[in-house]
Amino acid sequence: MKSFENARIAVVSGGRSTERERSLMSGRAAWESLERQGYTTRLLDASDKTFADEVRSDDVAFLAIAGQYAEDGKLQGLLECLEVPYTGSGVTASAIGMHKALAKTVVAAAGVTVLPTLALPSHDRDVVAQSIHSAVAFPLMLKPLSEGGSIGMTVCRDTAQLAAALHALNPAEGWFAEPFITGISVSCGILDINGSPVALPPLATIPTGAEFYDYDTKRDKSKYRYECPANFSSSRLDAITTAALTAHDALGCSGYSRSDFIVTPDGRPVWLEINTLPGLSHTGNLATMATAAGIDYDQLIRLILATAATAEGYRP
Repeated sequence: MKSFENARIAVVSGGRSTERERSLMSGRAAWESLERQGYTTRLLDASDKTFADEVRSDDVAFLAIAGQYAEDGKLQGLLECLEVPYTGSGVTASAIGMHKALAKTVVAAAGVTVLPTLALPSHDRDVVAQSIHSAVAFPLMLKPLSEGGSIGMTVCRDTAQLAAALHALNPAEGWFAEPFITGISVSCGILDINGSPVALPPLATIPTGAEFYDYDTKRDKSKYRYECPANFSSSRLDAITTAALTAHDALGCSGYSRSDFIVTPDGRPVWLEINTLPGLSHTGNLATMATAAGIDYDQLIRLILATAATAEGYRP
């Protein structure tokens, strides 16, 4: 496992996605950890016009960033062209993972249970509404095809709510709709350790005042609580970790990832999506799962940094 002890490390954060603020938080936390551990680092904002010129002089890019133009393969493609090693998944895995409907197709083909999905273009809302209404029963969940952080997720229980949601949100990449089911939100992180992907203890997130773990709830710690490991039977926990490992492998992810599930009232885990660059705040999902596995925050950052060495040379 390469340590990068004498390397020049660029912690890449910021960017221009709707998840910029979360990225800045992750970047600051990761940078402070690396500094504390004695690495030679600097913090770069991917949205700066001089970013490409600056990052090419570094030995490795530690990606503490999320959302469009960052987690979707575009940043990874730039770094590939600049021949700068980086943490996290490559171009293809990042792009497919960010396109939620396509990711579900790939993961379902690997045998993981997913919800039926209807992908839709962003134009002509009336046609989109009719297509959804005829194919997906209410209640349904409407989501942008390529967003993270629960941005734009809307529960629609009738045609009026659907019409309002379609007019309030206009993602350039389009929407997708899936059945809305009640249950427990569960995440499972995957971390490459010495070249092998290892599943971290699944984490359940229990909203205390919201219908589901939505955008506003995620950003207010008073509105949810964590349970890690999640309070399920060992067989149920095994099913979740196996599904997360399968999704990580099927999508071609590397370094680390986090799969999100909904566990239905009858105990069935259903895979929802993958985060190829999970948030890295001290109190976030991934850090909480790592702690439950006996991995402290600084060790987590070192392990993620080390994965950049496993992807030397071309990767799709």
